[in-house]
Amino acid sequence: MRVFALADLHLSGSVNKPMDVFGPTWDNHLARIREAWLETVGEEDLVLIPGDVSWAMHLAEAKTDLYTIASFPGKKLILRGNHDYWWSSISRVRDALAPGMFAIQNDAVFLDGALFAG
Repeated sequence: MRVFALADLHLSGSVNKPMDVFGPTWDNHLARIREAWLETVGEEDLVLIPGDVSWAMHLAEAKTDLYTIASFPGKKLILRGNHDYWWSSISRVRDALAPGMFAIQNDAVFLDGALFAG
């Protein structure tokens, strides 16, 4: 297992807040993330996503972005960021996650022989 980290995805699958409003550097940012992810991450790898996953305001809206991330290879471990307003409770977030995705908040998870805390 290799471990990667990628923060501040700020996905907007269910809300109208595209990242390209911050300039041309952000054009097609999800497509570029997807392309790099597919070239880099294997099914046996883990990607740490320490916050700012989605611009959504409610969990129901964030599910689109969570499922997008779930469709990429590897396991994913997410933490709440300062813009993750949709993250109201850890139990609700965990219930919404697809298999292979994990969330921590003031606790830890044991994955493939390693302990991850946050």
